[in-house]
Amino acid sequence: MFRLLRYFKPFRKLLALSVLCNLLMSLFMVVSIPVLQPFLQILFSTGEAQPLPEPAVKASGFQGLEQQVNAFFSNLIREHGREEALLIVCGFLILTFFGKNLFRYLSLYFLAPVRNGIVRNLRQKLVGKILDLPLSYFSEARKGDLMSRISADVQEIDFSIIGVVESMAREPIVILGSLTFMVYVSPQLLVFVFGLMLFSALIIGGLGRSLRRQSGEVQTRLGLIGAMVEETLGGLRIIKGFNAEQWQLERFGRENSRYASTTTRLNRRKDLASPLSEFLGIGAVSVLLWFGAKQVFAGEITAATFITFLYAFYNIIEPAKQLSSASYSIRKGLGALERVEAVLDAPVSIRDEPDARPVPAFRDKVEFRNVSFRYQNAERAALHQVNLSIPHGKIVALVGASGAGKSTIADLLPRFYDVTEGEIYLDGTDIRQLRLRELRALMGIVSQEAILFNDTVRNNIAFGNEQASAADIEAAARAANAHDFISAMPEGYDTNIGDRGSKLSGGQRQRLTIARALLKNPPILILDEATSALDSESEQLVQAALDRLLQNRTALVIAHRLSTVQHADEILVLEAGMIVERGTHAELLAKGGIYRKLVELQAL
Repeated sequence: MFRLLRYFKPFRKLLALSVLCNLLMSLFMVVSIPVLQPFLQILFSTGEAQPLPEPAVKASGFQGLEQQVNAFFSNLIREHGREEALLIVCGFLILTFFGKNLFRYLSLYFLAPVRNGIVRNLRQKLVGKILDLPLSYFSEARKGDLMSRISADVQEIDFSIIGVVESMAREPIVILGSLTFMVYVSPQLLVFVFGLMLFSALIIGGLGRSLRRQSGEVQTRLGLIGAMVEETLGGLRIIKGFNAEQWQLERFGRENSRYASTTTRLNRRKDLASPLSEFLGIGAVSVLLWFGAKQVFAGEITAATFITFLYAFYNIIEPAKQLSSASYSIRKGLGALERVEAVLDAPVSIRDEPDARPVPAFRDKVEFRNVSFRYQNAERAALHQVNLSIPHGKIVALVGASGAGKSTIADLLPRFYDVTEGEIYLDGTDIRQLRLRELRALMGIVSQEAILFNDTVRNNIAFGNEQASAADIEAAARAANAHDFISAMPEGYDTNIGDRGSKLSGGQRQRLTIARALLKNPPILILDEATSALDSESEQLVQAALDRLLQNRTALVIAHRLSTVQHADEILVLEAGMIVERGTHAELLAKGGIYRKLVELQAL
């Protein structure tokens, strides 16, 4: 709970304005309640109004104030007559309630951006933390659960804690003051007035429900935020590999701010419902008061005490309703806060060391020395004592059955995971001693799944490289055999490709990812089964683009289709996390081992 208070700091001025408006609202309430009772007693009394005599002993406190008020209104009636004085007082009541509800609305008006700003900041911190967390965290966490924490749990904190805090600070004072006044005046009418005001509360509640149905736009924007979060989680490997965490965070921040702004406007409309209902209700009561007073003049009814109670108890309904649900709401909100903090407090195991070195230009080789790795809670190691070397400008291919450890090796090189045992060296330096962003800046990744984003073709190619010129983007697309189909699209490079590139074929999606890697122009390339899911025609186009991409680069290539790696400088055959064969295509065929069997199986 105390941790949440830190999020109020950026909104101190708005909070101060909200508190000031609450104080002014309370002042109008204090003025209106005690004045109504003595005035009605004088106004609805029988006989001619006479000036009140000066008391022999002046009272103090509330009684003294009541004597002065009685004298003032008695003289007002004598000078202007009852009906004209009644109209003056009705105007005074309307003015008093207008001031009360104006400041009540203004307090909520200033509070709305505070509440939604805190929600926005919490979401921003959560998404920023997700982008910082290592991939090992997401092997245990469920994507849907994370999305629920970002959307539903953060919203629950707003509804159940931030909103209730304001009620807990204000409503008890309102209730205590109103009850004290009613008990002082006439406790006998409590039961009758309670029933009447309960009926009024039901009507006002119906008005509030009708306004809440207008929240469709907010829910739509919340859905967009959920979709963007899911996209971030699904594309986390590419985001990290292209050092695009900040770009993705800013992209999310723009939509998050739009949602906060929309929700602020909606809340202000919703917050207007209660004071508006009350103001309109008091307007009706004032009319009834004027009409009823005429009957009081005729001696038919006595309404002074009833109307005073009606007014005082009217101010208790909403505070009492808020307090009755506050305890349950706070429990719900604290549970949601714990879930949010569980993500914010999750350790980031893969980060720069305090003495991390800058990454020099890659010149020599990448080397795995006795590398072993076990996934969290896995029964066996994914890699065991792996030794391999990727010299500068050479292509090393990894082949083997699914689960042999090929993708694990590819994930260890950009430090998506850290090795359990052993070391990985870049030009003789352990990669754990290098700056993470600079290490990943050396690498380009083309994965089996073409990870694209719901954006334009141009922005997908320039992902992580926002400063690229239009000419550079087009050159990369041409080299990836993608320019022709891009030019045929309705808006060319400015065409939106849909969720995960759903408007494109598999081959087109893959060529865009190759264009993205070409634009980055990395010295080290990681290809993870980039052609395995394509038909023959698409494979030829993609393979031609890959051949251009591989020219003069150091590459680690993972392949199921062995025909795509025949020209690799070295081929490593993995089985159960260990390298069981190594050599060129011709050497491995001559050995007649596992590699030859794999080639023969694919030739069938």
